[in-house]
Amino acid sequence: MSERPERAALACPDKFRGSLTAPEAARATAAGLQRAGFTSVHALPLADGGEGTLDALLAARGGRRRSVRVTGPLGDPVDAEYGVLPDGTAVIEMAQASGLALTGGTNFPLDATTKGTGELIAAAARAGAERLVVGVGGSATTDGGLGALEALGWSLRGLDVTVACDVTTPFLDAARVFGPQKGASANEVELLARRLERLADDLKARTGVDVTEVPGAGAAGGLAGGLLAAGARLESGFDVVARAAGLDEVLDAVDLVVTGEGRLDRASFEGKVVGGVTRWARAAGVAHLGIVCGSIEDSARGLIPPDVLFDTLTDRAFDEADAQARAALLLEEAAFEIGRRVIDPALGGGG
Repeated sequence: MSERPERAALACPDKFRGSLTAPEAARATAAGLQRAGFTSVHALPLADGGEGTLDALLAARGGRRRSVRVTGPLGDPVDAEYGVLPDGTAVIEMAQASGLALTGGTNFPLDATTKGTGELIAAAARAGAERLVVGVGGSATTDGGLGALEALGWSLRGLDVTVACDVTTPFLDAARVFGPQKGASANEVELLARRLERLADDLKARTGVDVTEVPGAGAAGGLAGGLLAAGARLESGFDVVARAAGLDEVLDAVDLVVTGEGRLDRASFEGKVVGGVTRWARAAGVAHLGIVCGSIEDSARGLIPPDVLFDTLTDRAFDEADAQARAALLLEEAAFEIGRRVIDPALGGGG
């Protein structure tokens, strides 16, 4: 055995929606691993390009926040933040400017616009940013990015823009897949779908880019496709965040990785943080992997590999409300037990 067997660990969860941000979840997980006996614990909050991407990257890399007043999703002014990483890369989270959370619970899907996201990108460029990461989750919009493109004058003006997508939805499916989540009725969904069809034709005529052929172009109600037509690249949101946060470098030096999120479902293993961390950790040859979630959908149970150490906060709480109220403490306890099972295999568990 080595001098310090299995004593380096990484805590790299996503947010636990409704209870913990990704940085808060990472701190709680790291605290549990330290209590378990790991002498070197790295906390690296992650995201998949959706809400929380800004917080995760600033926590992982450092940098600063800037606030800009822009047009909100329903036309009212909102104060939106973006981040600037130490290497000068600007991090734009479209939910800050065009998010469903900004509608006060009453969205108007036919009116919701991405104009503010375009204004946020333009503000970052005026401040000197040349490279931008745009996370596109949590939108209120299904305008195909038209509002953002109009705010940008239909051009990225040489900016190096990477769109971090957390889904692979096609452009023309955006209204039918996401419209109901944004409050659209069946009739409104069909109207939005026809709008996207017309916009796709317009984008191809203007730019030569057929957004209907690119997986992920339907992310954020088609904002990803609109930015693609203007010259942006679409990439897996998790991979973009993981690379920017330096996940690969940390994985090379740890024996245990613990990740997690608020609710584990089938989508968690399809481009989200849990699935991405699992994939990256396997590729790096990390010896042990743990997953902690707030709750789990029954259909996802069979997707958890048998060698993964798994725990849920709801199993430690009276009910789901209690799990959310005590999420930090319960997450620390779950991480502690996973850590102890790795350090002392006699306690049982996978890996």
